Amino acid sequence: MSYESAAQPIKVGYLMDFVLSDDYPQERRDDLTIPFDMVFADALERGLIDRPIEVIYREVEGLPKGSVKAVIDAYEELVEEGCLVIFGPHIGDNAVAIREVLGEKFKVPALSVTGSDEALSEWFFALPMGSHFDEPIFWADLLVKGGHNDVGVLMEKSLVGEAYIANFRKACAERGIRITAEITIAQTAQDTSEAVRALHDAKAGAIVHCGFGFGIVFVNPVLAELDWDPPRFAGTAFQNAWINPVMWNAFMGWTGVDQYDEHNPVGQQFLDEFATVTGRRPEWCVPVVNRDVAVTILRALANAHPLSPRGVKEALERVKMVPAASGAPGTRISFGNWTRRGWMGPGYLVARQLNSDGWTSHLIDRFGE
Repeated sequence: MSYESAAQPIKVGYLMDFVLSDDYPQERRDDLTIPFDMVFADALERGLIDRPIEVIYREVEGLPKGSVKAVIDAYEELVEEGCLVIFGPHIGDNAVAIREVLGEKFKVPALSVTGSDEALSEWFFALPMGSHFDEPIFWADLLVKGGHNDVGVLMEKSLVGEAYIANFRKACAERGIRITAEITIAQTAQDTSEAVRALHDAKAGAIVHCGFGFGIVFVNPVLAELDWDPPRFAGTAFQNAWINPVMWNAFMGWTGVDQYDEHNPVGQQFLDEFATVTGRRPEWCVPVVNRDVAVTILRALANAHPLSPRGVKEALERVKMVPAASGAPGTRISFGNWTRRGWMGPGYLVARQLNSDGWTSHLIDRFGE
């Protein structure tokens, strides 16, 4: 290849702000990155870009189990390696904490799946796997549809938990739902016997969990001891079920907020292509969500002039009405000069329950219908 034809790859960072457990299935780990490989390889083959895109992966333990410093340090490493855009961090506590240094020092755009609106800024964009504002409204909708007039809340003691409960109180007040008890639990897996018994004693007709998800690991065993099986609802913490069997068992019997909808034709076409490439067809949220992230980044890189962090940031603002693979049929991706949340329409979230096979889930409801 001649000097004039050769070009260095464009670098994209992937910052995972929690460390996957050793028993995390390799196939699910591969599902994190294969969508990026597929989208970027296809774009190069079709001439949508004229040089390869290299994804640089970092995995560190941020909050709730680790520290914000680990996340900031990893972001800086990716910046120093020349990444023009970084996918992450994703947990609300870390995303909010990095917002200031991102704008004052790094000035390399972040694209995250955080549900925290407080993280959004000039340099911070989101394709949120939920929202601390939207999910409480959806919980209230599900409670009303199920005929539940009162509810008990388990709130993780964290920024995420506090944001959820503040908005859930408002949603309940608007829908005439009484919160019988609000019980605080730890962010990590700790004994929840007293908390669950308090909801039982308060005669809660249903349970809602507010938080990242690790706090409910021991809730189901306590319910079993009490011989109590109330309807129970979780936010996108539900998606942690795919981390390992412990989390899967923790969310069995819960209705959670998710982003995989088997009736979305864009997502199904992508999974058909995924099956052709890999020989398997993973029907859960991460492959379709990461496909949407990859397509968004691709559009920005292809239209960034110059090809610099600021050029990519401004190109992200020009991503408009792209059909999404995640969410209900008809979901689109759009950003703008002051639009930093990318999925449009209430159907970007759906409600699902886990199946006892430990690998699949089924659709319960679509929000907005």
